[in-house]
Amino acid sequence: MQTNMHTDARPEAMGDVPGICELPLTRAVVQYRDLHEMDTPGGRIEDIGLALVVEGRYASTAEALDLGSGKVKVLDLSTELVVLDWVYEPTLDHVTELITASAATHDRESLRRYGFQIGLRVLERLGFGPLTRPTFLRLGYRDICRDLDLHEGTSIRFVLGPGRLTRAHLDYDTCSLVFRTAFDEPDMPLEHALSEAFPLAELLRTQPVGGSTESIEYQVRFPLPTTLSEARECLAHMRRGLASLVARFDPDRFAALERLMDTFGARETLNALHIHEARTLVIPVPAPFAGSRVVH
Repeated sequence: MQTNMHTDARPEAMGDVPGICELPLTRAVVQYRDLHEMDTPGGRIEDIGLALVVEGRYASTAEALDLGSGKVKVLDLSTELVVLDWVYEPTLDHVTELITASAATHDRESLRRYGFQIGLRVLERLGFGPLTRPTFLRLGYRDICRDLDLHEGTSIRFVLGPGRLTRAHLDYDTCSLVFRTAFDEPDMPLEHALSEAFPLAELLRTQPVGGSTESIEYQVRFPLPTTLSEARECLAHMRRGLASLVARFDPDRFAALERLMDTFGARETLNALHIHEARTLVIPVPAPFAGSRVVH
C-alpha cells in the first residue's frame, strides 16, 4: 500500500471537477426569492416561490416553471439557492410538452394544475422543516391575501385615514407581518391597532437613522413554527388579526368579505396536504414564582 504524502496534489477522482461547481440545475425543484427574480421582483399572488427548473445549464439565466402560477420565468439561481428535490426525466418531458401546448393555445390551466400538484407532492414528501417552512408559510399567507384583499401582489392594503395607507406582507424567513407606512414618525393609532389585533405576537418598530429617507415599518413577529400544526395555528392568528384590522378601518369592505367567506368558506391550501406528524401535545411550563422553594 502506497501513501501519497503530497497534500497539495489533487486526487485523480477530482480531476474532472472544476474549481467552481457547475452542477446543471435542470430537473431541480428550487425555492426562489426576490433576489432571484429578474423580470418582476416581488412576485405575484399566483406565485408560490417554488419552481421546477426546465433549463438550468447556466444558473445565472435559468428558465423555471413557477409551480403556483404555471408561468415560465427566467431566474438568477447562482446565489443562496435551496434545492428541495429533483423530478424524473419523464416528468420534465411532460412539463415541456405542456409548456409548448400552452404557448400555442394561450391556455396554461393544464400546466398550472400539473405544476401545482408537483409542488404539493414535493412538500408532502419532504414534510415540514426549516428548509420548507418558507414555502408552507407563503402558501398559507397567499390564501389569506386572496380572502381579504385579492390583487396581483402578495400584500394586504389598509386605508387608515385620509392620506394614511399601509400594506402588510409576510416575511417568510422570520415569520413576521411587516406593515409599511409612508411616514418617518411613529404612527400611534396604528401601533395601538396592531397591539390589539395581535396580542400574542411581538410588536417591533423599525425606523430610519442617520438622516435616512426611508419610512417607518412595523413588524408583528410570531414564534417560528416547528411543525405544520404550529404553522397553521400561526397563520390562523394572522388571519384573525388581519381580519380585525379590516373590520376596524374598513367596516363596509369587511362586511362584504365576511358574507363571501360565510358562503364559500376560507381558503385553506395547507388542509389538502397529507403530512404525517407525531401526535404530541406541547404544554408551556410556567416559571416558578419568585421566592418559591424547590423540593428535592
